[in-house]
Amino acid sequence: MMIKQCMSRKAWDLPFLAVPGEVAALRRIVRTHLELWGLSDHVGAAQICVTELVANVIRHVGVGTPTTLAVAMNDTDLRIEVHDPDRSALPTLLSVPKTAESGRGLTLVTAVSDRWGVIPTETGKTTWCELGTDLSHTDGHVDSPQVHRAEAVLTLYGQAGSSAAATRLELVGVEEAAITLIADLLHWFRAHGRDPDTALDRAQMHFESRGDAVG
Repeated sequence: MMIKQCMSRKAWDLPFLAVPGEVAALRRIVRTHLELWGLSDHVGAAQICVTELVANVIRHVGVGTPTTLAVAMNDTDLRIEVHDPDRSALPTLLSVPKTAESGRGLTLVTAVSDRWGVIPTETGKTTWCELGTDLSHTDGHVDSPQVHRAEAVLTLYGQAGSSAAATRLELVGVEEAAITLIADLLHWFRAHGRDPDTALDRAQMHFESRGDAVG
């Protein structure tokens, strides 16, 4: 049995000025954090939400508005919040044609998130949205057939190495076991006259083809 609660997803926030030039940097920061959280599959949707919520502040509150982006886990849902100081300019979902060049921001947020809303605060308002994940715990890993197969192999590998290794559930110990397994597999390729670098390249291609790597 492998670790189920193994990812530290500490909430974070980032103050910034709401100007168009900040959006690209915010998207990169969100991508980096979600990849570290093991939530790469949700990067695209999260970036859309951040882009549109910040654009809403720029458009309806004003360029240069002091704003804060906050990202956290709400149980197993990913929560994104944008805080701004204006309580009067409340975001509204508009019915606009698909060909419209503006006014579709919250329509996009509605499409890619599970829910969104606006909360007036003492200092302004918070516009938030949540994206559902397939996590079983707030600090658990993403479930997938690939992950389950890897855990089954690592469990057997640990048992073959030592009985103590099979009962050590610390993430660092399992990570080291995974690295040792990869190294041993490369030795296996070399012993059978195969190029380890070619094997790594092919494995990377399989990994990226599933969509785990986000550009």
